[in-house]
Amino acid sequence: MSNFRRVFMFLEAASKAHAKWEYDISLNIIKNRKKMFILLLLLLPIVAVSAINAADVIGGHHAYAPVFYSNTIFFVSIAVGLAAGLITGCIGAGGGFIITPALMAAGVKGILAVGTDMFHIFAKAIMGTTIHKKLGNVSVKLAIAFLVGSAGGTVIGGSINKALYNKSPILSDAFISTIYTLLLGFLGFYAMADYLRSRKGPSSEGGAHDAHGSMASGTPSLPMNIQAIRIPPMIAFDEDYGGKEISWLFIALGGGVVGILAAIMGVGGGFITFPMFVYIFGVSTATTVGTDILQIIFTAGFSSIGQYAINGYVFYSLAMGMLVGSLIGIQIGALTTKVVKGIQIRGFYAISILAGFINRATTLPKKLVELEYIQLGKPIVTGIENVGNIIFWIVIGIFGVWIFSKFFGNMGKLREDA
Repeated sequence: MSNFRRVFMFLEAASKAHAKWEYDISLNIIKNRKKMFILLLLLLPIVAVSAINAADVIGGHHAYAPVFYSNTIFFVSIAVGLAAGLITGCIGAGGGFIITPALMAAGVKGILAVGTDMFHIFAKAIMGTTIHKKLGNVSVKLAIAFLVGSAGGTVIGGSINKALYNKSPILSDAFISTIYTLLLGFLGFYAMADYLRSRKGPSSEGGAHDAHGSMASGTPSLPMNIQAIRIPPMIAFDEDYGGKEISWLFIALGGGVVGILAAIMGVGGGFITFPMFVYIFGVSTATTVGTDILQIIFTAGFSSIGQYAINGYVFYSLAMGMLVGSLIGIQIGALTTKVVKGIQIRGFYAISILAGFINRATTLPKKLVELEYIQLGKPIVTGIENVGNIIFWIVIGIFGVWIFSKFFGNMGKLREDA
């Protein structure tokens, strides 16, 4: 198996693990009347100030002060959350990757999109997580070592974003768009190749997973090699599975990587923590799930509040709009999987990720011209950007229409299955 293939499998596992977390969280919120009532109370201030137009305060070189922007952008945030929820629920992966690009495509500056997405994840985690049910699977020592690293990572990632924005808002947008272009491009092209291979028949590539989520292969695994490096203090974990030990240093370094990515991209630490714990550190799935719940809350909370909110880079009304939209979208998307073919879902996964890639990639020429790194005519770069936006929203729109048509068209069958 090639190294690129391994990286793709790692990222695919990451997005699937985060999608499962998103679904569990949304189900927890929707089924709890108290939490739904709290969400309604959080939405009331936004509705109350809906007549205020604070657009004059937003933009330029300064932090964003207002809690509200405009009616249009608030409803766009609901649509963005709905689209991400539909993708997450139906595909089981990838939805969270399009939120920041979608907000930027709607005209929200990159640093605000990142900070708002992080706050949306934090709010969802706080509202939807029932920690006491999972505490039996939490390794406190692993969690502490990881959180020490992730706290430092969020400071680094947040500082990078803020420093770039303070130097030039255009440079900040270009940086965030470049990161998403590279990630979504890699994921999208590999996902499309995987989809095309699957249409021809089962692929022989890839490894089987054992009961604890480890990759089964004939060669010495990476987790075993890492656990063999004895840098004290050592952390014991998985006592119920025979017991293992790993150096705190590797866990803290892993937390640092997750914190940096979370703070820069606004995607939440959970999307990368799960495969990192399982495939790199060799932690059992049960322990990983419980520990991941704690780290998402603290990593997303520390990043969104400590790095963005206190500096005015969180758009609360957008966060609440995305939360409402995603709660609805995830449930509809998950139900739709019962009436659509798996091969179609894999194809839409690849297409939706590639749409996000095209959207971010087509913004770069305009940003590079504005930064005076390249020289192209304004009509050309504006046209390229507009094409990318049109393709993105058309793909997302078609996907949404397709999901809703399948959902409402098979309502009778879905009711029978329920």
